[in-house]
Amino acid sequence: MGEYKWLTVASSEGTGDIEKLLEPMEFSPAAFYQKALFDGGIPATSVVVSNIQQEYDRLVKLHVIFTMKPTSMGPVTVAVLEDTCGNLIQIVQQ
Repeated sequence: MGEYKWLTVASSEGTGDIEKLLEPMEFSPAAFYQKALFDGGIPATSVVVSNIQQEYDRLVKLHVIFTMKPTSMGPVTVAVLEDTCGNLIQIVQQ
């Protein structure tokens, strides 16, 4: 793709039909938006999990940094983690 590159990541434990696309943030408006979301504590995306405490414990053992531990919010429990690329990711148990 010329000078442009990206990285697609998928879990070795998953079904193979879910991937996360990591792109360089050289486009200044996109980088500004990404940083504003991160600084504001706003997750870039959200993923539903069946057992949030189990997933949280598993990720902590892998040294994932959480900005919010599992927290009950009415009918859902949420936790927020850093993805090491400047984004926050929210995991949710309904």
